[in-house]
Amino acid sequence: MKILIKNAQVVNEGKIFQSDVLIENDLIAKISENIPEENLDKIIDAEGKFLIPGVIDDQVHFREPGLTHKGNIESESKAAIAGGTTSFIEQPNTVPNAVTQELLEGKYKIASEKSYANYSFSMGGTNDNLEELLKTNPRNVAAIKLFLGSSTGNMLVDNPQTLENIFSKVKMPICVHCEDETTIRKNTEIYKEKYGEDIPVKFHHLIRSEEACYLSSSKAVELAKKTGARLHIYHLSTSKETELFRNDIPLKDKKITAEVCVHHLHFTNEDYETRGSLIKWNPAVKTEKDKDGLWEALLDDRIDVIATDHAPHTLDEKSNKYLQCPSGGPLVQHSLNVMLEYYQKGKISLEKIVEKMCHNPAILFEIEKRGFVKEGYKADLVLVDLKKEYTVSKENILYKCGWSPLEGETFQSQITHTFINGNLAYENGKFSEEKFGERLLFER
Repeated sequence: MKILIKNAQVVNEGKIFQSDVLIENDLIAKISENIPEENLDKIIDAEGKFLIPGVIDDQVHFREPGLTHKGNIESESKAAIAGGTTSFIEQPNTVPNAVTQELLEGKYKIASEKSYANYSFSMGGTNDNLEELLKTNPRNVAAIKLFLGSSTGNMLVDNPQTLENIFSKVKMPICVHCEDETTIRKNTEIYKEKYGEDIPVKFHHLIRSEEACYLSSSKAVELAKKTGARLHIYHLSTSKETELFRNDIPLKDKKITAEVCVHHLHFTNEDYETRGSLIKWNPAVKTEKDKDGLWEALLDDRIDVIATDHAPHTLDEKSNKYLQCPSGGPLVQHSLNVMLEYYQKGKISLEKIVEKMCHNPAILFEIEKRGFVKEGYKADLVLVDLKKEYTVSKENILYKCGWSPLEGETFQSQITHTFINGNLAYENGKFSEEKFGERLLFER
């Protein structure tokens, strides 16, 4: 296939420039001001639209296998490409947990048949599977994932010697969920004594507190410095944690990096009053001060990546009392829309959005030939119309769970086209019947 995108405003590597882009088969073949319209299968006039690399979401939970009543690789990857996310890294706390090479490869097999987007799956660590971790192939697996706060099944890694062994011996990125379990349990007991089983959700950020987050994050950073591990801390939620990270060296030279999620940039604890358990995440959405601190660190490059931690649950599950209500929510269809809304408000530039959502995940995980609009790179591309209104409603939500914490919000932008490996996978609300997702490869 040869597809020509004409007259686009290309956003790439800190610049915006008008250009044509020629796609041949799965690659970007040419980027030039005036590419001849010869021997083409399709021409798309992108006049007035912005062309960006596909978003790479480095942290999602698509729930397959074992939890497919909430979501699955097919449904959630379809929602992803409608929102401009062309590649994802999925987490190991499915059922069973992906903590052996055999179970990990089982997920890749499902994705090879069902995923609309490009995919990778992280290998999960436990207190007793170091041998399995060391078998992980850095060429075709994104990372090792450790939960340093409670998780599904046997995935809480809380043995100090085990942690040091993993940090010392694993030679690929170690991604961590940082919350101190002892602090959380102590706080939970305090609120249980006062409210019983039905703790008001507005106290969630005080139970899974700043102290719990900072204590765990600071220990992980300290251990990474001691061992030389390549550490990536997922979903920072407090202003205090941002002090742990540097912005005085290029991302490619950083050994310790950080991510922030869309919901921690968008909501605060004040929103519990209206959104209730729909915005119950771990780590918790915290205060306005924390949100401001996260934004500051994102913009000054102490925080490297924006992701979603997309984690669907059914509305029935979300309707349970606090202690039985699962944490997490679906976001992958709307993450780019949310960030573009902050561009419209003057909070962040288009170039910085592309840096944090497209370029940096590719650099950080050393993803081969993705994340940029460059000749010779995979043609994972997204066209955005910044003058087209869009309101999130039950009718246009694609998640299997059928709801979004953003319902009722109106965005001033729409994703109109998504290309996966050179194929037009999504166009103005319509999907290709074929799935074009490929397994991500890593230059390491």
